[in-house]
Order: sequence, then C-alpha cells, then structure tokens
Amino acid sequence: MEHHCYSMLAWLLPIIIIIGTWDAVWKIIAMWKAGRNNHLAWFICIAIFNTIGILPIIYLLIQRKNSSTQSEKL
Repeated sequence: MEHHCYSMLAWLLPIIIIIGTWDAVWKIIAMWKAGRNNHLAWFICIAIFNTIGILPIIYLLIQRKNSSTQSEKL
C-alpha cells in the first residue's frame, strides 16, 4: 500500500507543478495588464480566484478585443 502512494505521488507532483506554473504565468500577465488599465475589479478577481488560468485568459482576450476596436476608431 505504501509503494502505491509513492508511485501516485511520482506522477501527481509534476502535474501539480505544471498547473501551478501555468496559473501563475497567466495570473501575473493579466494582473499586470489590469493594473496598467486601472481595472481594479478585474485585478481583485484575478488575484482572489484560482481558476487554473481561465479567468486571466478571459480578461486578456476581452482586453485584446477592446484594444483592437479602440485602435480602429482612431
């Protein structure tokens, strides 16, 4: 039984590290952009909720659309 726990940990730990790194990278990028754009609500939500990178990616996609439509108006 003890051997089974070690083998499970051997493949689970790298997955946790990969997911944690994925989430951290997207969170940092999105929080940086939200801070630069003075979007306090987005900044707080991204900081609080752990969504495995989903919420930061949604924010970045929305901002990309908003940025492109604003630049087209100019």
